[in-house]
Amino acid sequence: MAWGRGASSSIKPPPAYTAHHAHAYAYTHAGSGSPQIDTATIVSLLAVCVLLGGAYGASVKLLPSSASLKIRILFVWHLFDALVHLVFEGSFLYNCFFVSYSLPTSFSVSHRNHPQIRILTPPDVYFLGADDKLYGASYGAGPFSRLWQEYAKADRRWGGADLTIVSIELLTVFVGAPLALWCCELLRREDRKGALKRWFWMCVLATGELYGGFMTFSPEWLTGSPNLDTSNWMYLWLYLTFFNGLWVIFPLWILWEAYRAMSSAMSQAEMVDLVNYLKKDD
Repeated sequence: MAWGRGASSSIKPPPAYTAHHAHAYAYTHAGSGSPQIDTATIVSLLAVCVLLGGAYGASVKLLPSSASLKIRILFVWHLFDALVHLVFEGSFLYNCFFVSYSLPTSFSVSHRNHPQIRILTPPDVYFLGADDKLYGASYGAGPFSRLWQEYAKADRRWGGADLTIVSIELLTVFVGAPLALWCCELLRREDRKGALKRWFWMCVLATGELYGGFMTFSPEWLTGSPNLDTSNWMYLWLYLTFFNGLWVIFPLWILWEAYRAMSSAMSQAEMVDLVNYLKKDD
């Protein structure tokens, strides 16, 4: 950034930083007190419920009546997974690439740690090569910018353009979401011969989800979690633990179920081979 271009005693805050929304960005690692519950909080949580309800409604309409409870849960999970990736995380990428704040031409060194500035790249490294702009949801005023400003209360990386997060989300949105939809289509089909194909692709997706989650939080764990606010119950247990934990519990369960299904299929194939072998000897 152009930190040394002249001197300035004041800086205009980015457009999104108004007195009403200042709490969404003023990050402290500990002791931030009670969670700030406002319209953005309620709308964001309701949006998650709407996507989950839509996924369940689609399962009722698209799955055959003979579908088992396990198939229905798998269908709902994968469709919910795809919708979250496309709608929420897709909007995160939009904010990273198309929402920006132009830095003043005169910027004092004393403002490097200004509470309204989020520098999420290493020194002399600039997102999209722009050394005069900051990118991310923190600098937008639209509904999806506000949604990510809300989540950034718990993990401030999502308010800007953190390079690791953006890289993971590019794969998640453009590879993970279509793959989740393909899993839904395979689950919808009443084709017993294609059962192992379902489990294979669900395994691929589940492994990717687990790896993406690890790469999201591993840099924080290795550096003392400087970007996470765990000082109140809502940010710690709802935003960070519960919502991210879903993408650990379900993929692990899917991998276990896939292992069981593939083991059973292999055992059946081995039994068929044995019977055919015995018949051949007769």
